[in-house]
Amino acid sequence: MISDQAKKEIDFWVTKYPEGRQSSAVMQALTIVQNENNGSLTGELMQEVADHLQMPSISVQEVATFYENYNHKPVGKHIIRFCHNISCMLNGSDELISYLEEKLEVKTGEVSKDGLVSVKKVECLGACVGGPMCQIGDQYHEHLTPSKLDNILDNLK
Repeated sequence: MISDQAKKEIDFWVTKYPEGRQSSAVMQALTIVQNENNGSLTGELMQEVADHLQMPSISVQEVATFYENYNHKPVGKHIIRFCHNISCMLNGSDELISYLEEKLEVKTGEVSKDGLVSVKKVECLGACVGGPMCQIGDQYHEHLTPSKLDNILDNLK
């Protein structure tokens, strides 16, 4: 299930760590495998990562379930990670999440009918001064309002 290309990418990351410490590349390995598999990880994929890195399967699962950037069920083409920690919440993130769910007709944790978008609540994205905010791909969107959110959504393809 892990392609040869993905294995090469993982092996590149393994070379960045001392010999015998290949398990240190687990986060990059999970990211590579997730990206290759439509944005989500299955138990079988996590097992293959464990086998490739010669580490216990439970250790891979612990990493994959601890960090919010790993998905364990199908996701949309774009994942909107909406911060709902205290700074964002005090600035209206919960209202914006509700607005987003209504506009896209999708609940948090689900995929839109067209498969374009998933909405995910996350604890903190480290941009408290810019709250309310969300992350789409590698890009942060701060000081959000319904109209700013509409603009962002209109540009998703």
